[in-house]
Amino acid sequence: MPSLTDPTAPPTIPGGVLAIDAGNSKTDVAIVGADGSLLGTARGGGFKPQQIGAAAAVAGLVPLVGQAAERAGLDLTRGPLVSDLSASLANADLPIEEERLAAALRDRGWAAQVHVVNDTFGLLRAGVDEPRGVAVVCGTGMNCAGLLPDGRTARFYALGALSGDWGGGRQLADEAYWAAARAEDGRGPATLLAELVPDHFGLPSVAAVIEAIHLGDIPASRRLEAAPVLFLAAAQGDEVASAVVHRQAEEIVRMVVVALRRLEVLDTPIDVVLGGGVLAAGHPQLNDTVTKLLAEAAPNAVPKTVSDPPVIGAALLGLDRTGGGSAAQLTLRAAYSASGLATLHGPAAP
Repeated sequence: MPSLTDPTAPPTIPGGVLAIDAGNSKTDVAIVGADGSLLGTARGGGFKPQQIGAAAAVAGLVPLVGQAAERAGLDLTRGPLVSDLSASLANADLPIEEERLAAALRDRGWAAQVHVVNDTFGLLRAGVDEPRGVAVVCGTGMNCAGLLPDGRTARFYALGALSGDWGGGRQLADEAYWAAARAEDGRGPATLLAELVPDHFGLPSVAAVIEAIHLGDIPASRRLEAAPVLFLAAAQGDEVASAVVHRQAEEIVRMVVVALRRLEVLDTPIDVVLGGGVLAAGHPQLNDTVTKLLAEAAPNAVPKTVSDPPVIGAALLGLDRTGGGSAAQLTLRAAYSASGLATLHGPAAP
């Protein structure tokens, strides 16, 4: 669908930013003034261009941008809303995917300039005071990205086993089922998972869980529930589960170290932002092991768990380009804190 706006018109809010942070499960939109003021927000469902294509995925953002614009007192049909559209998007794992999504967003005419990055960069910028650091997302899957003020980046394909990745909630859940099944049928060592997994689903055995998942009686959307069960078993001293958690910590630190080395800052003080559902859950055995291993491999790295929503990072990346400065950053962070949105899973703004 062609844009209804005039692409040659000046932006309604010069220096303003339309920020979009879109993940697998939710999408946040914010319109931000040049001074960092939060003018309008909206929240919707997941963003999955890999399933429906870039144009269709961007079309799904139209109602959210419309809601945010209405709350900001703006008219989508009267030219670009802002100077910069800054989108940090899940499933924009390859440069060509970023280009296709940027083209689809540009066609909407919402901003004078359009910039698209993987959502890991949004998480990173949300957790630091300047565009400098490395971030790891450990949620359903795994990803890592690094950024320096001079524009240099470090990134990974993050396409799962195809691109050499291991870890994330999906992988951890599958490891829990694998270990539980082998313990129950005798192919593997004993583990609490053989009891805890069926208990979690209210079934009498691991075999019953396998059958229920295979036949669809346990919906696919619940398959990830075995990941927290894995952490529960590890917390109770189970050696099998603990080994999986330790491997997850090793993978996280390995990605960070590689990113730091690529950016040539391995021996320099730098923030390492940790986020995503698995890391944000604060499992001590995982997070403490990450901190310990990171201190050994990169003593100057400073790990921190992000507390602000990633859409702030998308907005700040835009303000970095439009010259918002530190005052605008403080204003934006304060606005989210005051509105009760300063958590990864906070409600949408009224």
